[in-house]
Amino acid sequence: MRQTGALQAENITLAYEGREISRDLSLSIPDGSFTVVVGPNACGKSTLLRALSRLLEPTSGRVTLEGQDVRHYPPRAFARKLGLLPQSLTAPDGITVADLVARGRFPHQSFLRQWSKEDGEAITRALEATGMTPHAQRMVSELSGGQRQRVWIAMALAQETPILLLDEPTTYLDIAHQMELLELLEELRAAGRTIVAVLHELNQACRFATHMIALKDGRIMAEGAPSEIVTEDMVAEVFGLSARIVEDPETGLPMIVPRPAARKARTSARSCESV
Repeated sequence: MRQTGALQAENITLAYEGREISRDLSLSIPDGSFTVVVGPNACGKSTLLRALSRLLEPTSGRVTLEGQDVRHYPPRAFARKLGLLPQSLTAPDGITVADLVARGRFPHQSFLRQWSKEDGEAITRALEATGMTPHAQRMVSELSGGQRQRVWIAMALAQETPILLLDEPTTYLDIAHQMELLELLEELRAAGRTIVAVLHELNQACRFATHMIALKDGRIMAEGAPSEIVTEDMVAEVFGLSARIVEDPETGLPMIVPRPAARKARTSARSCESV
């Protein structure tokens, strides 16, 4: 049975640059979940996140937050409820790490409330959580790709929204920092936030997701807990990959072990014949 949550898509059709991506797509993000969206390249994962965050308006259907169409929220009110870390962000010239992270506090400010102790504390927590405190006064332009990604994540964390959407947040991060980030997101989920992330690495998705949505060609092919939906047939159907599903020795959750590709197997066979 599909779980219900505050963030829902109701029969949405999505198009981008004149090309239809999804039609009549419906889903509900379970409250308090770590929902991971997976699927092959160009299947509509990023487009879905853009629609959920109201950056892309459906051509039909609607996205709702707490039962209200997201288009009806005032911008600051919506930004206090839902935060988004999209792909391919560019920092303004001449901005420091601390100043960029501080921009995550804009939704909490107004003409009567310019800056507060709570804003400073939120920025401090975000910098500490992402390991960027030592770099707070450096220019963002001086940082490596992985460090820049952590600054953007810190800005999203400083926004302190109950729902956080992240599009491929592990991009540019080495394996150690990928695991640190995913463990941080799991801690946020355990503390009560709802996390939605697009991930490419299936085994990481299986380890951290409490709820998984598998997309292909703009359609939901499977949805539920990884232990329920990640099967050899699902991986083959969605990704075109022949793989074994084994038990992760650390977590007991599904772990995908790809089988040798047929092309490689034929090449190997020919090599053996020529010996």
